[in-house]
Amino acid sequence: MPTRPPRDLAFPATESDPERLSAPPHEGPRRVLNVVVALVALILVAPFMVLIAILVKITSAGPVFYTQTRIGVDRRTDQSSHHRRVEDLGGRPFLIYKFRTMRDGAEHRTGAVWAEENDPRITLIGRFLRKFRFDELPQLINVLRGEMNVVGPRPERPAIFKDLRHKVQDYPLRQRARPGITGLAQINQQYDSCLADVERKIEYDLSYIAHRQSTLEDLKIMLKTVPVVLFRRGSR
Repeated sequence: MPTRPPRDLAFPATESDPERLSAPPHEGPRRVLNVVVALVALILVAPFMVLIAILVKITSAGPVFYTQTRIGVDRRTDQSSHHRRVEDLGGRPFLIYKFRTMRDGAEHRTGAVWAEENDPRITLIGRFLRKFRFDELPQLINVLRGEMNVVGPRPERPAIFKDLRHKVQDYPLRQRARPGITGLAQINQQYDSCLADVERKIEYDLSYIAHRQSTLEDLKIMLKTVPVVLFRRGSR
């Protein structure tokens, strides 16, 4: 089982260096690396994505792609300037792209909830896509659009973000970095299924934001993501 990051690395900015997480960093070469990797990957997997799209379409009714609003990076440096009459979502919302893995309209009754083991809402091809995380390949487009990086904290849905920001210490601070397809938390633990998983993920996310944001670190995380995908670690 993956070990949790040391506690002194989890929240260093909130305890000893408040400015480290006070504003999003200038990404520079890291952003260039993320865009280049996303562009090359998109070109290489384009034929495979076409095959996935066909399989999704012929195996279940509904659209091939699934879009969902997620909370992105928070670029505000002056939190007091946010107008009170405008709801504070915690970051800039954007539409994330995924291959559809659930029955069309599966969340009309349940709303925003975590996926469960053997979730009956997931289609047959969707279960395969989730095991290898192939459903997230369309997010390479989000990277090219500037809404995400390949590496960064995973973006959350507004309803879940609104709930967790009141339950998990320093949860909004993870929005101080551009969200990513993979990240330090994703290579060290499974998908969230409970509050304890979220708390563990926050430690990884804040450790990454405070100490590990670099071109070399992003490249390492990308390479470590490959065995996670191949050996289906943390898939649901």
